[in-house]
Amino acid sequence: MTDHFEAVIESLKLDGKGIAQHAGKPVVIEGALPGERVRYEVMKSKPRNHIGQLLECVHASPHRVTPRCQHFGYFRSACGGCSLQHLDVAAQLQLKQQVLEDALWHTAKIRPETLLPPLDGPAWGYRHRARLSVRFVRRKGIQMVGFHERIRGFVVDMQSCAVLPERISNLLGPLRELIANLAIRDRLPQIEVAVGAHATVLVVRVLEPPDDDDRAALLAFGRMHGVSMWLQPGGSQSVAPMLDEEANVLTLELPEFGITLPFMPTDFTQVNHQLNMLLVSRAIELLAPQPDEVVADFFCGLGNFTLPLATRAQQVIGLEGAATLVARAEQAARQNGLAAKTTFIARDLFKWTLDDWNQLLQTHGRIDRVLIDPPRAGALAVAETLAATPAKPRRIVYVSCNPETLARDTAILAQKGGWQLRAAGVVNMFPHTAHIESLAVFESAGLESLDS
Repeated sequence: MTDHFEAVIESLKLDGKGIAQHAGKPVVIEGALPGERVRYEVMKSKPRNHIGQLLECVHASPHRVTPRCQHFGYFRSACGGCSLQHLDVAAQLQLKQQVLEDALWHTAKIRPETLLPPLDGPAWGYRHRARLSVRFVRRKGIQMVGFHERIRGFVVDMQSCAVLPERISNLLGPLRELIANLAIRDRLPQIEVAVGAHATVLVVRVLEPPDDDDRAALLAFGRMHGVSMWLQPGGSQSVAPMLDEEANVLTLELPEFGITLPFMPTDFTQVNHQLNMLLVSRAIELLAPQPDEVVADFFCGLGNFTLPLATRAQQVIGLEGAATLVARAEQAARQNGLAAKTTFIARDLFKWTLDDWNQLLQTHGRIDRVLIDPPRAGALAVAETLAATPAKPRRIVYVSCNPETLARDTAILAQKGGWQLRAAGVVNMFPHTAHIESLAVFESAGLESLDS
């Protein structure tokens, strides 16, 4: 007979696993929350910890809630899209804030002078970007569309999704039916969803061209459900609309700044558009550019921060590694009447050097403030440069999607460059998931305080 044990959960990992103690080592129990007394069995013992399976929650946490999605859970076929639906949103934010603070302390030995209040928004129906996997199980005659399973990596046969907009969630059933009747149903591995301010695009990845009947079926689906159908026969650059007149339907809007950003369905944009508006607003408020100042925006992408900054500063320089995004940012600047106040440069920012920084200074005279919004890999080369330059800008706002690389870059800025971490806080860009978006504010020692 398997032995059952009881323990009180001490802490929680971002992947939804509670941590207790068992026989002198941590035991990791999926689905258990801090403060709960649980009954469990040990499924596997490893050198550093045990893996436990939750049997019963003897005393539940007051922060435990009923998951909204039928596919959420810790069973083998559960969806891997969310890990925290059983924890209320306020507690999720506290957990993510603690993860951020711990990363800054453990790596950089720094605590922010001020903890920024969390930026929060819609907890459901927020995900405006998604990549849905498609699989036809021939031996069962079943067509599946959904995210990957939590454990095995198979495709979940999703009936609905609580974090997708309701309109997109409601398309999951019709999509399964559509694909099941296509001749290329087993040559169609994924569908990418991109929701804009006034249109929705479904990008169908195809490993062989659809025939005339399949094309007609895809277009009929688009007309019936009010979505734009695109095909992707190769890499991201091969994406194209099935109808030429639908080539420029996607836009991202920032009404506070009067900005509209056109984008392609495979371009990077934040998944949560409402939180993106709040993030841009707070980042610019914290950076506080003045009308006579020059700002550099590293990893500028489509100009999500660059163009709003240009409505406040004298000049903004957007730097980005992808030339295609630079071209679209330049186009957006012209369309928004900001071409004269913006300069865009295509450059590999993972190889940014002090010589590059000095050349930027020679061209523009000075850089007063800097915004950094890197991918998960962080901004190591940019941080090294800003730590080394004697011509320090007054303030940096760093927007991060990875606390570990933010902490690493914070250590460089502080220990090598004398930058002071004035403030930091989380942004609830991805409710119910392990992803953490955050903001950090740095100032050159002896210059200005955060409230100046």
